[in-house]
Amino acid sequence: MSLSATSSEETATPAPRAIGDRTIVLVGLMGAGKTTVGRRLAKRLGLDFVDADEAIEEAAGMSVSDYFDQYGEPAFREGERKVIRRLLIESDRCVLATGGGAFMDDETRSLIGDQGLSVWLRADLDLLVKRTSKRNTRPLLRQGNPREILQKLIDERYPIYAEANITIDTADVPHDDVVDIIVSALKEGSTS
Repeated sequence: MSLSATSSEETATPAPRAIGDRTIVLVGLMGAGKTTVGRRLAKRLGLDFVDADEAIEEAAGMSVSDYFDQYGEPAFREGERKVIRRLLIESDRCVLATGGGAFMDDETRSLIGDQGLSVWLRADLDLLVKRTSKRNTRPLLRQGNPREILQKLIDERYPIYAEANITIDTADVPHDDVVDIIVSALKEGSTS
């Protein structure tokens, strides 16, 4: 799908009927814009926004980084799975931004497929490096060369992310432009 800038609407656009009562679940690598775009998308559609990492931090009583350091990635993924399950089953329809590894978990991916509408925000390596270099809060990127780590994650995760219902190619454009593209895709029912 090509990026085309259109003017953003200030008022809420009703969520398209095509999504029914399903939660819109944003997936993709860290730095793809899930949280920033997700907040704006939720506002545009008149839905609540939930960041899965923030919900996990609230449930765990510590930051994602601290959780990784103290318990390791496998324990984090188990907690993430439980939180996402709760958000998808027990919460009202919303826009949900997941962590970069959430969609890699078979159970979580299946649950998202059953209960949500997945939207993959796909970004190229240079954009991911640029965005993630702004903050040092990404546990996986503290384990070596961030560019090499991101390339490895792209190689491992993009084939799985491709299972999402909708794929949106992002670029270094205003986030509202990406929101416009997502809203158009939702209205068109562009699902794979």
